[in-house]
Amino acid sequence: MSELDRSRPVWRQVAEIISKRIADGTYPPGSRVPGIVELSAEFGIAASTAQKALAHLRGTGEVRTELGLGTFVADSK
Repeated sequence: MSELDRSRPVWRQVAEIISKRIADGTYPPGSRVPGIVELSAEFGIAASTAQKALAHLRGTGEVRTELGLGTFVADSK
C-alpha cells in the first residue's frame, strides 16, 4: 500500500480508498469490508482512526454494520 499523505486527515484517506474499492467492484454490494483490526494492519493506523473511517462510510450510507458479524457494503439502490 502506498504511503498515506500525513498532511490530510488519515481517516478520510482510508475512507476514500474503501469508497473507491466499493465503486470499482473490489468490494461488491453485500460483501464484507475489512474491519478495524484489518484496516489498522493494512494501513498502519490506530484502531480509532480505522473506526472513524468506517463510521464516516456508515454515515454516507456506503456500508452497514451488523453487530457481531462485521461491516458490509450497502446494497445498491
